[in-house]
Amino acid sequence: MSQTAANKKLVKLLLLGAVAMFGFGFALVPLYDVLCEQLGINGKTNANAAVYEPTVIDTDRLVTIEFISHVQNGMPWEFEPTVTKMQVHPGELIRTSFSAINNGSTHIIGQAVPSVSPGQGAAYFNKTECFCFNKQPLDANSSADLPLIFYVDNALPEHINTLTLSYSLYDITERHLGTALTQGAAR
Repeated sequence: MSQTAANKKLVKLLLLGAVAMFGFGFALVPLYDVLCEQLGINGKTNANAAVYEPTVIDTDRLVTIEFISHVQNGMPWEFEPTVTKMQVHPGELIRTSFSAINNGSTHIIGQAVPSVSPGQGAAYFNKTECFCFNKQPLDANSSADLPLIFYVDNALPEHINTLTLSYSLYDITERHLGTALTQGAAR
């Protein structure tokens, strides 16, 4: 085989490899979602408020709800649940909250991203009001009480006795201000 033919073959193989890697990159998101669903991790909750329809409260069953919070590295906020664990009856409307304190010297806009574990339980954890639906602006050295109203659906599978609601709080100030500046310049 001549050097030119070998080079052409190598270029074709490299291009094929690049196309395959590009395709694999697109396939990662659905593969990740399927894997998380099967393993019961990274339960995504509804991004919109659920409507609470008064229902029969299952007083014969108790489900433990655990609350966890995380703050983005370098973000000068304290962010924690007011209660770390509670027991609720499926169908019961529950009110609780998280507290946030901006210990920084500037105005910061935060956004909380929720996750429910195990993932199979996420579809049964319904938030009617949640601070995670909106951006949370806090001035320097100020605090806020962030409400959370939820209920656990009566159809929660019997083998699930504990749901863990985890919130990760991110600083979105630059992204939010960048969007506002871009929109202002377009006018």
